Amino acid sequence: MRIGLLTEGGGPDASGETRPWRDRLVHGLPGHEFEVYTLDRGPEDGVDRGPEGGTADAAGPADTGPAARGAGSGAGGRGRARVVRAAPLYGELPAALRWRPEGRRAGARGRRARRRFAECFADLAAGFTAAEPPGGRTPTPESAADGAAHREGQADRFAAGLYGLARLARDHGGLPELLRSEQAVRILESTCRAPGALRAAHGARVGDLLAVTEELERALRPLSLDWYGAGRYGAERRGGDRYGADRHGAGRYGGGSAAPSGSGGDGLAAVDLCHATAGGSVALPGLLAKRFFGTPLLLTEYGVRLRERYLVRSGVGASAPVRALLGAFETALAAETYAEAALVTPGSARTRRWQERCGADRERMRTVYPGLDATGFAAVPDALADHSATLVWTGTVEPAKDLVSLLHAFARVHRAEPAAALRIVGAPGPAPEDAAYLAQCRVLAAQLFPDEAADARSAGDNPVSFEEVGGPGLPRPQDVYAAGSVLVLSSVAEGFPRSLVEAMLSGRATVSTDAGAVCEVIGGTGLVVPPRNPRALADACLALLLDPARRARLGAAARARALELFTVEQNVAAFRGIYLELMSRTPCRPAAGTGPDGDSVPRLFSRPAESHVPGRWAVAGGGAAQAAPPTGRAPRWAAPDPDVPATEPATGPAPEPFVAPVAEPVAEPATAGAGAGADRQRGAQP
Repeated sequence: MRIGLLTEGGGPDASGETRPWRDRLVHGLPGHEFEVYTLDRGPEDGVDRGPEGGTADAAGPADTGPAARGAGSGAGGRGRARVVRAAPLYGELPAALRWRPEGRRAGARGRRARRRFAECFADLAAGFTAAEPPGGRTPTPESAADGAAHREGQADRFAAGLYGLARLARDHGGLPELLRSEQAVRILESTCRAPGALRAAHGARVGDLLAVTEELERALRPLSLDWYGAGRYGAERRGGDRYGADRHGAGRYGGGSAAPSGSGGDGLAAVDLCHATAGGSVALPGLLAKRFFGTPLLLTEYGVRLRERYLVRSGVGASAPVRALLGAFETALAAETYAEAALVTPGSARTRRWQERCGADRERMRTVYPGLDATGFAAVPDALADHSATLVWTGTVEPAKDLVSLLHAFARVHRAEPAAALRIVGAPGPAPEDAAYLAQCRVLAAQLFPDEAADARSAGDNPVSFEEVGGPGLPRPQDVYAAGSVLVLSSVAEGFPRSLVEAMLSGRATVSTDAGAVCEVIGGTGLVVPPRNPRALADACLALLLDPARRARLGAAARARALELFTVEQNVAAFRGIYLELMSRTPCRPAAGTGPDGDSVPRLFSRPAESHVPGRWAVAGGGAAQAAPPTGRAPRWAAPDPDVPATEPATGPAPEPFVAPVAEPVAEPATAGAGAGADRQRGAQP
């Protein structure tokens, strides 16, 4: 199976765990071919952007880190990335993405393109600037139905504008300049002033509109990339149709050039599955592949991108109209991504709740915990042999970790147990305020615990130490947990607590605050206290420091729980099953250009017999599945066309054909979506 893995590089929104997790996934699934597509969010990422800042291509077996180095991609070797491509989202606009109409009638084509852009961008802007319909304190069924219909209409209009802009970028090569133009600002201004628009958008000024269009250009830059196929980007997948050749030739999408033959030159048009490792702009290429090629989209989020953007934007000093407009756009994009994804895999129940509030269907969601390599932590000695009274905190030093409360809690612990010590292991985060926060914590520790010496000739000793991994005393991450008896987590805001899982794998008892996914991870194998409560935190730490037997029991239970739920093996096994399940519900994918006349020939046995059975037969537990209950009547879009002969029924809705507009419309057959694998079908083609 060929899988297009959509990831992100550096920058303010990138997760440092993305690449190691990607490498472990590629390494653990040697039976699949991976094509890695990376969006570079900043110059500090160190990704080769290729000539003129465009996308960089690395055809052939590309190394994706230590996990990718192996004997090949066969069943007995390690997985490798077949193609690695990268494209920038920030910085100067690459020359390959600029808008340049070509041909003798470039002027007329340019005017037509601008008219198309105005229509599509107006739909996009109207789709996310409209406010919710007014309702009372106690909504009635009628008002709830009206609100649902309103949201559905706005989602359809947003999707029409989004995919219309994608077609425009494909036909004319380069959408970013149009999104930064005065025309885009005027269209956005008119939608903000229109009746029914967001209240905060009514006060948007010219500077606010310019800031919004600049952010929209960056977010929509994936629409203009050359990742979607060299010579067959106009191909479309239907139940019984064959792929059509792209009449515009290679490289028309975004001005890119074709990759070498046999090296993944068809891009996302040739992959069997798109796996996006985050939402937002990262999932946009997967949305286009789903829309135009019918490629199923798998979305994995270990942190909700929409929530992260809310938090980042609230601290950068943006105006209220800018925050409202960008928040509405990202909400609409998240809803479209969740609606089109064949399956959404959150990393925790907390992330799952956020996704459900943003429109994800719980029937197409499955929690898959992140996997950590437990090899190094298995060598950490058991806690029963540790008779010290050392508390350990490790992580990235930032205000959300609330080390101030931890220091005040340890002051209480030290008064009750003078032999206790606290080791704070970590470096400040990338933000400027993180380094200042670390300095503040050092000053507070010096005030709470002044160096005390036994006599005038002895050196003073402080029970609190600040260290970093890689130093003389802590050369490896597992040495951090071996150096302490209890791990303490004092955060007021937390995602998936990686340090907590590492401590559990090391067999250490933990004391944590109730933040993020802490309770879900720890279960009943540790103590949990409210955040910003130094007294409760100190009492919990003392309870474990003074009871070594209880500490050892909790550590053993924590290690067993972590080995069962949070290892690389369980993560890779979960995605192996998900890949096979999604492909089992996908219609046959023809092999392009393999016939004697260049026609498409279906692959043998590429569509299992079970895919014809209605209902969700491919379930996780392997048991029998219930057949899909019959619906009342077929929707209008599923009505057969009397002028078109019947073809073989497909297991999913036919994707929209992605061809350039012609003078006269051509009637096309509509196919009905059957089974649980059928995705949401739009009422009208944009």
